[in-house]
Amino acid sequence: MQADKVLKLVRLSEKSNQLSSMLGQYTFEVTKSANKHAIAEAVEQTFKVTVRRVNVQNYRGKNKKSRQGRPSVGSDYKKAIVTLKAGDKIELV
Repeated sequence: MQADKVLKLVRLSEKSNQLSSMLGQYTFEVTKSANKHAIAEAVEQTFKVTVRRVNVQNYRGKNKKSRQGRPSVGSDYKKAIVTLKAGDKIELV
């Protein structure tokens, strides 16, 4: 799989920023069909870093209601937390 097809976007939140600064872990939203090996390769090719570990979490879309009260469901997504080798960094800004 190509790196641009695997990685969708970088998730930036308070928790992910804290993980990146303290532990060297970065959070990405990835395609549903991507496995840990494909995610690790994509991050290494894109950012020129060494990946030590990849954790993957599947999320189900949240239940919502429209203004008229009709129920709907948000989209499902897959999140990957990537741990880098000590000393490696990804410059996001």
